[in-house]
Amino acid sequence: MRLFLLTALTMTAFAANSVFARLALGDGAMDPASYTLIRILAGALMLVLLVGLGARGRGRMRSGGSLASALALFGYAAGFSYAYVALETGIGALILFACVQATMIGWAVARCDRPLPLEWLGLIAAFAAFVWLVSPGLAAPDPLGAALMAGAGIAWGIYSLRGRGVGDPLAGTAGAFVLAAPLGIALALIGLAGLAASPFGVLMAIASGALASGLGYALWYRVLGSLTATQAGIVQLTVPVIAALGGILFLGEPLTLRFALASIVILGGVAVAIVARGRRVPAPAAPVKRPDQ
Repeated sequence: MRLFLLTALTMTAFAANSVFARLALGDGAMDPASYTLIRILAGALMLVLLVGLGARGRGRMRSGGSLASALALFGYAAGFSYAYVALETGIGALILFACVQATMIGWAVARCDRPLPLEWLGLIAAFAAFVWLVSPGLAAPDPLGAALMAGAGIAWGIYSLRGRGVGDPLAGTAGAFVLAAPLGIALALIGLAGLAASPFGVLMAIASGALASGLGYALWYRVLGSLTATQAGIVQLTVPVIAALGGILFLGEPLTLRFALASIVILGGVAVAIVARGRRVPAPAAPVKRPDQ
């Protein structure tokens, strides 16, 4: 039950990121480079403050994070922001989560951590319902936007896989955000001529970085140790459902029968995949390996 609640809270944070991005980037309240930079800086500041509150704060910061995780985090944040202004929400979500699934499940299969039949069943059911949910009105995507979103999905998959071996989730996430901050600054400097930000856009970026990203990603790193790579990929299919629900509640978007039915199947598929975890035969004790190991 504790794992379920923590995972649900994490997925809600991820969905909030989508809502914040839609409000800031979709309405032109902010350019992608500024949004990426402020999001990363806000997350870094929040996490550094939280790590510093502990008795071993300074030592935890020195040992937390890695350049590889920071690069993956920045790749996801930048690719997501730029792709969001070129793609419709549905096709963007489809490309993003398809690439996340392929990266995480592909890695699990390559490491001989093959999903059980029940996990495959849950994945196929949830992903099919997800495709059905986002498919109405889909048109051929912008090639550059599609490539950026695919890169963002792969980067997020790598960032998630690396989180499965982190001993201190809060410090590890803080370190990744701090190391990613110079990359965000460089991106903003490259696009200096096109920078534009309204107060509302800045507020959305801060909320996304400090709350939904900073705290949400730290919680995600904590949850990952209790999930297989396959399950960690599958549970993220709930994010579009939660984000769509947020759009219904806060953005006045309509509640449709398609959304209701697809949500039931997605959540059911995820539940089947999680239940299958208890049927796995324990493997010999071995350290969790990350993509760079």
